[in-house]
Amino acid sequence: MKVLRLFLLLLLPACTHVNPPQLQAEDGLHNLPDQWRNNASVTEAAHVPDQDWWQSFGSQALAGMVQQAQLESYDIAAAIARVEQAQHLAVVAGAPLLPEVSAAGNIGRQQRLGGSSDANRLGTYSAGLLASYEIDFWGKNRAAYQGALSNLRASEFDRDSMRVSLGANVAISAIEAIGLAERVEIARRNLENAERVLALVDSRYRAGAATAIEQAQQQGLVASQRRTVALLQQQRGNTEAALATLMSRPLAELPLVAASVRALQPPMSDAGVPSELLTRRPDIALAEARLLAADADIQVARAAMLPSIRLTGGVSTASEHLRDLFDAPLYNLAAGLAAPIFNAGRLAAQRDAAIARRKELLANYRQAIIAALSDVEAALNRIAGLEQQAIAQTLALENAERAFALAQSRYQAGAETMLTMLDTQRTLFTAQDLDLQLRQQRLQASVDLYRALGGGWQRSQ
Repeated sequence: MKVLRLFLLLLLPACTHVNPPQLQAEDGLHNLPDQWRNNASVTEAAHVPDQDWWQSFGSQALAGMVQQAQLESYDIAAAIARVEQAQHLAVVAGAPLLPEVSAAGNIGRQQRLGGSSDANRLGTYSAGLLASYEIDFWGKNRAAYQGALSNLRASEFDRDSMRVSLGANVAISAIEAIGLAERVEIARRNLENAERVLALVDSRYRAGAATAIEQAQQQGLVASQRRTVALLQQQRGNTEAALATLMSRPLAELPLVAASVRALQPPMSDAGVPSELLTRRPDIALAEARLLAADADIQVARAAMLPSIRLTGGVSTASEHLRDLFDAPLYNLAAGLAAPIFNAGRLAAQRDAAIARRKELLANYRQAIIAALSDVEAALNRIAGLEQQAIAQTLALENAERAFALAQSRYQAGAETMLTMLDTQRTLFTAQDLDLQLRQQRLQASVDLYRALGGGWQRSQ
C-alpha cells in the first residue's frame, strides 16, 4: 500500500497542466501604421473579402476554374497529406504523457543431451505485463507535445496559404489568357484593316496617285501586324500552358474561358486597418505557429539537461506446466533516477541551437508582417494608378479612333498624305491594345488585393 501511495505521489506532478507557449508582446511589431497610405479607391460600400471572392468578378467560367483548381490541385493534395503527417506526429509526441504498457509471453522446451525419455524433457511457460512512465517534472514531454501541436497548426496554415495563393494565381492567369485572346482579335482586326489600306494604296499606285515609297511603307506595316498577331498567339499559348499546370491537368483538358475583359467587373474590397491584417493572412499565422513550436523546442532542450525519473511496474508469472501458469504471479515496482553528468556539451549545444532557431523564426515572423503590409500597399497603389491611367487612356482611344477615321477619308479624297494615315493607324492600334491591357491589369490588381488581404481566410478555432 505504501508503494502504491508513493507511485501516485510521483505521478501527480506529471498531471499538472502546462500552458502552451504564447507569443510575447515584444515578439511582434510596435510601429504598425494606423491606416494605409494608398486607400483612396476604397468606397464606403466596400467589404472584407469573402472566402469565395472570385464570384465578385461576375464570370461563372472564371469562378469555376478557381474552384476546380482548389479541388483538383496536386499541390493542395500534397499540403493536405502534410497535415495528416503532422496529425500522426502529434499523436507520437503526446504518447509519453501516458504510461506505456506491453505484454510478453514465452513457451519453451528443454531436453538434456543424451536423454530421450520424458523425464529428461522440461517445458517452460511464462507471461507478463510491463508498464513504464517517465515523471514529467520539468514539462519536457508536454512541451514536446505542444510543439507538435504548433507544427500541426503550421501545416494547416501552410495548406490554407497555398489555397489562397493558388486561387489568386489561377484567377490572374485566367484573366491574362482572356486578355491575350482579345488582344489577338484586336491585332487581327488591325491586320485586316492594314490589308484593306494596302489594297487601296496598291490601287492608287497603279493609277499613279501613290508612290512606291507609300506602297512599301504600308507593306511593312502589314508585315509588322502579322508579326504582332503571331507574338500574341504565342504568349496566349504560354499563358494557357501555365494555367493548365496550376489546375493540375493537361493543356488539352483545359476548359475554354468564354469571357471578355470588358465584361468582367473589378470588385472593390475594404482594406480595413493594418492591424487587422495580422488575423487575415494565413502566412502570418504560419510564421507565428512555427515560432511557437520553436519556443516548445527550447523547453524540451532545457528539460533534457535536468534529471529524469522513470517508474516501472510489472506482473509476471512462470511455470513448468501450463495449468499452473497463474498460480504464483509476481509483481514489481521500481523507480529510476537518471541525470546527465558529462556529454561533451551536447545538451547545452542543443539548447543553444534551439534558442538560435527561435531568433531566426522571430525574424521571419516579423518579416512576414512587413511583407504583408507591403503587399496591401502595393496592391492599393497599383489600383489607384491603373484607374487614373484608364481614364486618360479612354480619352486617348476616342481621339485615336476619330483621327484615323478622318485621315482615312482624307487620304481617299487625296487631301492627306500616306504618312499621316500610317501614323494614325499605328496610334489607333496602340491605343486599342493599351486600353485592353489596362483593363486586364486592373482586374489582376483586384486579385492581388484580395490575396494581400488574405483571400477571405479566417482562423479556425
